[in-house]
Amino acid sequence: MDLRLLLISTLLGTFYNSYAQKEGNECIIASAKHCGECIQAGAKCGWCKDPAFLKQGEAVSTRCDELQSLVKRGCNVDMIESPKGERKILRNKPVTNRKKGGEKLQPHEITQIQPQKLNLTLRSGEPQTFDLKFKRAEDYPIDLYYLMDLSYSMKDDLENVKNLGTSLMQKMSKITSDFQIGFGSFVEKTVMPYISTTPAKLLNPCTGDQNCTSPFSYRNVLNLTSDGKQFNTLVGQQQISGNLDSPEGGFDAIMQVAVCGNLIGWRDVTRLLVFSTDAGFHFAGDGKLGGIVLPNDGKCHLEDNVYTMSHYYDYPSIAHLVQKLSDNNIQTIFAVTEEFQPVYQELKNLIPKSAVGTLSANSSNVINLIIDAYNSLSSEVILENSKLPSGVTITYTSRCKNGVVNGGENGRKCSNISIGDEVTFSISVTSKGCPNEGMSDTIKIKPLGFTEELEITLNFICGCDCQKVGINKSPLCHSNGTYECGDCRCEDGHVGRECECSSNDVATEDMDRTCRKDNTTDICSNSGDCVCGTCECKNRDNPEERYSGQFCECDNFSCDRSGNKLCGGHGRCECRVCVCDLMWAGSACDCSLDNTTCMASNKQICNGRGTCDCGICKCTDPKFQGPTCEICPTCPGVYCPAGPDIIPIVAGVVAGIVLIGLALLLIWKLLMIIHDRREFAKFEKEKMNAKWDTVSAAPCSDTSRISAFDFWLSFKCGKQLVLLGSVSPGIYCSKL
Repeated sequence: MDLRLLLISTLLGTFYNSYAQKEGNECIIASAKHCGECIQAGAKCGWCKDPAFLKQGEAVSTRCDELQSLVKRGCNVDMIESPKGERKILRNKPVTNRKKGGEKLQPHEITQIQPQKLNLTLRSGEPQTFDLKFKRAEDYPIDLYYLMDLSYSMKDDLENVKNLGTSLMQKMSKITSDFQIGFGSFVEKTVMPYISTTPAKLLNPCTGDQNCTSPFSYRNVLNLTSDGKQFNTLVGQQQISGNLDSPEGGFDAIMQVAVCGNLIGWRDVTRLLVFSTDAGFHFAGDGKLGGIVLPNDGKCHLEDNVYTMSHYYDYPSIAHLVQKLSDNNIQTIFAVTEEFQPVYQELKNLIPKSAVGTLSANSSNVINLIIDAYNSLSSEVILENSKLPSGVTITYTSRCKNGVVNGGENGRKCSNISIGDEVTFSISVTSKGCPNEGMSDTIKIKPLGFTEELEITLNFICGCDCQKVGINKSPLCHSNGTYECGDCRCEDGHVGRECECSSNDVATEDMDRTCRKDNTTDICSNSGDCVCGTCECKNRDNPEERYSGQFCECDNFSCDRSGNKLCGGHGRCECRVCVCDLMWAGSACDCSLDNTTCMASNKQICNGRGTCDCGICKCTDPKFQGPTCEICPTCPGVYCPAGPDIIPIVAGVVAGIVLIGLALLLIWKLLMIIHDRREFAKFEKEKMNAKWDTVSAAPCSDTSRISAFDFWLSFKCGKQLVLLGSVSPGIYCSKL
């Protein structure tokens, strides 16, 4: 059973190693035909450009291998092409160390990320890693746009917002000395069934004696300004409107606020959008209810500060909004009533850098809500990157406050960041193959909600330097190819080591005949392909194993083994024959020529009584034996080791038996004593409880002379006793 398990384990181990080697050596698997293909296979791959490197029968693809393997196979390091990627910092302005009340800086003069511009040269499979530093600047400017639902249910909220400008200015002055505020409002699309389109309702959508303004989709009331009083004045002039359905058209308004930056007045600073409502929202597809089927185009359509295409374009999708908000670095604060908290919490999870606050019934807590939401948003930094070229990947590792390190998706962000805190992100960019057909590309990385970004130019290594000096139409390639990197790269329609054959002629019988060692053998010994009359040997799954020879008749893995090792681990296999290392011999290199193990104490090989064969003495004199032929049991005067002393051994055994017997006897005696004492104790108990009948029988009437033992004996008899005669010397039991 053990032998079977050992065999199975050995087979599984061999299979696993073979599989691992096959999977691990991407250079061999690539079967590269030229140097460019080789270096695109992986970062460990190199191409030997030495013209004399290939052995007879080896394919051109065997020039491509891992660097250590190429050196081991005899390629000089100077003849190996293996370009490396690099990174170069083009702009590295330090982050701003600014204190509130200090030097007044323009927004473009404040730096929160470092570096700002990089140039990366990428080799396939080789990551280029760099650090991105982020520091939250103190007294950073803020733009806040308040977007409010003016449907009828928000009437009491409007009253509290009318004084928002100056109050919010005072609160925000504790955070920044450069603050701007703007205002916009929305209701719904101006088509049925969202609003009533009767002439009277278009003038006043409210019922009864309520005086409401005409319905509209979105209106920009006030561009961003630092004048809080102007905010109060213009907002105080606003009137409530009305619509028919409960969800509102807020998504149309958010889209216009995001994409109409020039009209709104957004600066390149922190941008906050406060979205205030007490209802849900329409999104993409809902426009079909009003006969609107064109998807939202994500462009600005404000005329006289009013959105004019609400009847033409559908509501935007959530994904579309996320993209536009991110592109324009806008952080959203949803100020909604408690009833719709769950809905907007789910929406928040879909929109990065957004927050949700619970709005009181009349919006009286809106200032504290905005301050809390801003602090929450600004305490977290999340990196995002633009679209990557196909074949390029990027990974992040964050090193945040208090030594916290995050990887994976969490590697993009750090939380609990205060003003003045500095965090670092380690970013790795890796390419596979030759992305973008070798053309340079540009990507950008930025913190969400911030206008600053890192610009990275990507350059891709898709070829080798030796290809740049290749000789077109080289005579070495019969003018049918380019001689580059030590070999011919044939033009289409030509094959062969020197491009000497046309592809149409490669399968003729005459050429096949030159690929046979004799008429009785297979083409290329069934271990290669006959290309242009020359054998090109196949690659093995194990990259260490290779076929070679004119007819692929040789290999380096079919030699004898010893100890489950090829050539005993003391030689190399060449054309199925072991070439042993120095001091080793034999067909499997398992015979050591080192005779130090055969040296006797008299410094003679095998004591002069034998020969040293593969490091082991073979005694030629039958009287001598031992590892160095020094032991001679029958020789006179030769010391023989004394045998063991029998008397002490016998005495020890006897003593042991006696001691064991005594111990057993003592144990038995102890058990009997314990047993008798238990019986006597039981008797004493019964004597105390026994009731005796009075019996008169002379001369035994005097029972005081009866001992306890007599009573115990009477108890053992099991009956009342008549004691006859004297107590001593005998006692007789008699039934009454």
